[in-house]
Amino acid sequence: MSHEDADVLILGGGVIGLACAHYLLAEGRSVRVLEQGRVGGAASHGNCGTLTPSHAPPLAAPGMIGQALRWMLSPAAPLYIRPRWDPALMRWLLQMAGRCNARDWRASGLAKGALLNLSRALTEDLVYGQGLDCGFEASGFHYVFRSARALEKQQRDLPLLAELGIVAQVLDGAALAADEPALRPGMAGALHFPGDAQLRPDRYTAELARIVRAAGGVIEEGVHVGGFERGRHGITAVQTSEGRRSGGKVLLAMGAWSAGFARMLGLRIPVQPGKGYSITYTRPAQVPRRPLVLKERSVCVTAWDDGFRLGSTMEFSGYDDRLNATRLAALESGAAEYLHVPVGPVKQESWCGWRPMCVDDVPLLGRAPGHNNLWLATGHGMMGMGMSAGSGRVVADLMLGRAPLIDPAPYAPARFDAPRGAG
Repeated sequence: MSHEDADVLILGGGVIGLACAHYLLAEGRSVRVLEQGRVGGAASHGNCGTLTPSHAPPLAAPGMIGQALRWMLSPAAPLYIRPRWDPALMRWLLQMAGRCNARDWRASGLAKGALLNLSRALTEDLVYGQGLDCGFEASGFHYVFRSARALEKQQRDLPLLAELGIVAQVLDGAALAADEPALRPGMAGALHFPGDAQLRPDRYTAELARIVRAAGGVIEEGVHVGGFERGRHGITAVQTSEGRRSGGKVLLAMGAWSAGFARMLGLRIPVQPGKGYSITYTRPAQVPRRPLVLKERSVCVTAWDDGFRLGSTMEFSGYDDRLNATRLAALESGAAEYLHVPVGPVKQESWCGWRPMCVDDVPLLGRAPGHNNLWLATGHGMMGMGMSAGSGRVVADLMLGRAPLIDPAPYAPARFDAPRGAG
């Protein structure tokens, strides 16, 4: 290493920070990762572990405002905004509302899809090329519908997906029943995405940490960042609970905490914490053959050899870390409407965590505006696991001064410098 602790100091040891570390190490750069808790212990831990280019269409869709207002009346709804005074959240919601139109929806969808497609391919390369033991399966994915009307409405997304090269198949009720015996009878049908995949997220992050360390990367856990030292040429050091740490470049990859740390450096990035929930069980006697989203209830279902998880929901309640029993119960009751066996025999964990929700549903990847050696990799929303490998590769390429495999412009943090996107 140089006189600094590393060529790149990475703040955040979730799946995004670890993926960036891997690709930088592969290019001969030294890295040091600082994680405030344990590696992969936040949003990277409790998600459903799906790799889903099918999820390219963004949340801010035409008609979403009316739906969100209706859902606000119910604490059990898939999207819940806890009533409180929060000016930053209100600004963020107004900005997002302004994007609920066809033009912005398509632009964000194309950007998300390009990164999800790249990441899906790179993740499989990582799993097999590096021998990662993480339960990876190229299983495909189903959106399951009880309502024929909802199934028909969802098909409005298919032209965008086709433009991205994402294959989708429409299954009627009979074809779905034949394909997925774990579902109750009477389903209207499904959209099947054969290119999607799954893995066990906690094992994937643990394996990424293993190969980062094996390649010479340093990972420090339980390190709290308290401040930054700045000089003529940028950030000279980071002040932490374990002392001073320095790097030639600093990469902020702190997930839902990124916006607060960015403010310490004079940056305002439009990222809000979106709270998600999951429940993990031992594996039931009957499980779906592949991951499902039970669309009318917005419940994701994933089964692994050693477990079973129900997850999803979106709650805007700041950094409130309390487990909301109503929202957890909604996962189980929603699953019971679709599955013969909706829960496992033993409940192992009830979990909540914060996703970094960017106002345009597209991550921030690249050099921070107005900074020489500060870089951002955050704002991945609900897609952190599925975008991690692609994000790591894009960030590494940009830091090395070479053209990434996909156009980096849609992810540039500077896109919010324009008056419309001021965050």
